[in-house]
Amino acid sequence: METYTSNIVESDKGWRIWWQLTRPHTLTAAFVPVLLGTALAVQYGDIDWLLFLAMLVASILIQAATNMFNEYYDFARGLDNEKSIGIGGAIVRNGVKPSTVKGLAFGLYGIAFLLGLYICANSSWWLAVIGLVCMAVGYFYTGGPVPIAYTPFGEIVAGFFMGIVIILISFYIQTGMVTSLSVIISIPIFILVGMILMANNIRDLDGDKENGRKTLAILIGRKSAINLLGAAFALSYVWVIGLVIAGSFTPWLLISLISIPKAVKAYKGFIGKTMPIQMMPAMKATAQTNTIFGFLLSIGLFISYI
Repeated sequence: METYTSNIVESDKGWRIWWQLTRPHTLTAAFVPVLLGTALAVQYGDIDWLLFLAMLVASILIQAATNMFNEYYDFARGLDNEKSIGIGGAIVRNGVKPSTVKGLAFGLYGIAFLLGLYICANSSWWLAVIGLVCMAVGYFYTGGPVPIAYTPFGEIVAGFFMGIVIILISFYIQTGMVTSLSVIISIPIFILVGMILMANNIRDLDGDKENGRKTLAILIGRKSAINLLGAAFALSYVWVIGLVIAGSFTPWLLISLISIPKAVKAYKGFIGKTMPIQMMPAMKATAQTNTIFGFLLSIGLFISYI
């Protein structure tokens, strides 16, 4: 009986190790753009839900794989240890072989590639080029000789590919086109996805500086980075309000404003904090802001067009 109970505990622990390795709090950065791009496509006809699911799963797998590459390369460069905050910890805390983490990441890329073939076969093969570029960016975000995450351009690159590009692909595979409105509506998500990375870099600022990184948060300083985060939140909401006032979209999009308290919590959660563990709630609130904002924005679009 004791052996049986022990096996259950070990099995549960093993599942949690792999789940944490994906860094689940970041996966909504892949979910929200796909949902928003699909919601925008509703006005043009019926949704192909198999294409939607294929795009959704592929995006989440690429995001999870990117997190695993992050885990592997930060360990390989000696940046992570068992006391590091905000990591999956599979390697430094749970004894998973680095090669296993890297191999699993490439395995997820392989599945995403197969899903991409299905998407291309039912839309356009030009998307294969874009998809491969997205996968390359995911790898080189922390891999390669000059990782993107170690430069001041991490927020822009992440926001562009995980925000604008995924929204446009999700819209295109349903409609066969890209419109000016599909680009315009993607801007707030571009901003908020980038701010998830900014929040991460604010939390890790001291450690990143010691290890020679040149993130935007390091270059402008903690206080300015926090203020930039707050300004970016504000711009996202003002952008939506402006679209409604301009008549580009219906007032239903204003339900996204319900997420404002979460954005305020994220911004205030960084003020006066210097220890990474103290900033974890604020970082979590930043990711939740993107999730709630994007979900409500999508619901507003669905209501507007059905």
